[in-house]
Formats: sequence, C-alpha cells, structure tokens
Amino acid sequence: MSTRDLDALEQERARIREAHLKPSGERPASTARGLHHTALISSDVERTVRFYQDVLGFPLTELIENRDYPGSSHFFFDIGNGNLLAFFDFPGLDVGPYAEVLGGLHHMAISVDPERWATLVERLAGAGVEHEVHSGVSVYFRDPDGARIELIADPLGEMYGHHVL
Repeated sequence: MSTRDLDALEQERARIREAHLKPSGERPASTARGLHHTALISSDVERTVRFYQDVLGFPLTELIENRDYPGSSHFFFDIGNGNLLAFFDFPGLDVGPYAEVLGGLHHMAISVDPERWATLVERLAGAGVEHEVHSGVSVYFRDPDGARIELIADPLGEMYGHHVL
C-alpha cells in the first residue's frame, strides 16, 4: 500500500480551491438546467422495477424501447425534484457484472427526507439487502446489478453539514 502525505493532499486541495472556487455571490450561473437522468444498466427489467419501485419507493414513470439498440428497454423512475433515474437492458449482449473503473460511476447519492430515510433503511433490511449505515444520515447498498447507491438524509445542496451548492 502506498503512503499518502495527507498534509500535501490538503495543500493541493487548498491550492485548487484558491485557484477555482469563487464565493457563491461571484459564481456565474450554470449553463445547465439540471440533471435530466442518470442511466444505469439492468440485467432484468422486472427485477429492477421491483427493487426501485417496491423497495425504494421510486415510481416507474415510463418504459420504452431504447432508440440505440433494437429490443432493448429504456425505463425511468421518479427520484423527486424533477429528476429521473433511468435504466437500459441489453438483451443478448453480455455486459458482465459491475466493475469499478477509473472514470466510472463510484456511487449515486439520492437525497431522501429524514423521516423517510429510517423507513427505507428498514425496507432494505426487510428485503434482505446488505447495507451499511454511515454517520446516521447515509445508507450504502448495491442494487440487484451491483451499482452502488447511497440514500442520504442531508438536504440537496448540503453534505456533512456544509453547503456544497
């Protein structure tokens, strides 16, 4: 295992903050309107629907054919605030199991109301989903295809009590 110089890493973060992070009143408006959807891969459409809709409570909003791969499904779940979580399946294409890669998705954090968070943790346990609670506001688990998901009770735009937006 390589040795990390934590002081040097913090100095590098400080340098990047100084060079690029503007105070909120000085930041330009984003050119984006928001995240339209994040798309993951499903090996079994119905299993994915049962997990995200029935266990997590994210309503299925549409199920259509994927325009880029005939026979493939493209389906969407409402994750609140006008945001969607989407999936593709690729029948006949062996996409293999989830694997962490540099530049790939590490995990997706979805904000949930603190009162619902505890209920969702119980639902994960009741469904036999292995999970880990961290800091009393985050629960980490894998979906049926191995994608790492976090449900976080922190409000949108906040992380660990810090405003990040």
